Amino acid sequence: MIGDIIGEPGRKALFLSLSGLIQEKNINFVIANGENAAGGFGITGNIAGKLYSYGVDCITTGNHVWRNKEVFKIIDGNSRLLRPVNYPDGTPGRGWSVIEKSGVKLAVMSLLGRIYMEAVENPFKIVNKEISRIQKITKNIIVDFHGEATSEKVAMGWHLDGRVSAVVGTHTHVQTADERILPEGTAYITDIGMTGPFDSVIGMRKENALRKFTTLLPSKFTVAENDIRLNAVLIAIDGATGKAQTIERINTKVLE
Repeated sequence: MIGDIIGEPGRKALFLSLSGLIQEKNINFVIANGENAAGGFGITGNIAGKLYSYGVDCITTGNHVWRNKEVFKIIDGNSRLLRPVNYPDGTPGRGWSVIEKSGVKLAVMSLLGRIYMEAVENPFKIVNKEISRIQKITKNIIVDFHGEATSEKVAMGWHLDGRVSAVVGTHTHVQTADERILPEGTAYITDIGMTGPFDSVIGMRKENALRKFTTLLPSKFTVAENDIRLNAVLIAIDGATGKAQTIERINTKVLE
């Protein structure tokens, strides 16, 4: 599972390193959060296609999924591009999907937090209903919980412990060091981090962000360019039980 891809630098990181990582680590499935893949805000069909060609099997998103209007042309017909499952009924797209490779089924869900975020459906309630439906298809389930507050993410980990294979946090773009296997067999990390330029303020040019913080004046955020890294987690799952066996953080420098 790859942390938030930030614009062209993030896409370049996958182009240069993902195929080698797949071979080195013997990876079966690749999931990536792509909601910042188009210039730092949103995603397009063309960019989704490139991510698939680099080796990504499923793309999750979050609160920025609608920031590029091109997404409306593709999200209904693309089962591997997910929007948060707790958007209201009638929202385009789907919140989870099941991928099958070599006879193994893996379900992926995109879920959005509510603290300091949009007023979406309660993620703790909706996830119960959706997980019950998914468990009839497969026990192997990855939940990307896209949220701002660490407390909400940790609570979701405990809420789903033993019912899903992994709860992995995205959105803050800062990789946390709390990866672990919870008592009932669910892998957990509060935030995977980001894939893109680290000579930045969470992916954006430093000078633009500093102007915003120091003057409170409007400042257009643009994607930074240097110190490109790939942030991810590698999770091993027992395919028979759906329980996680290991979780390993990855923080790899791709380009200066």
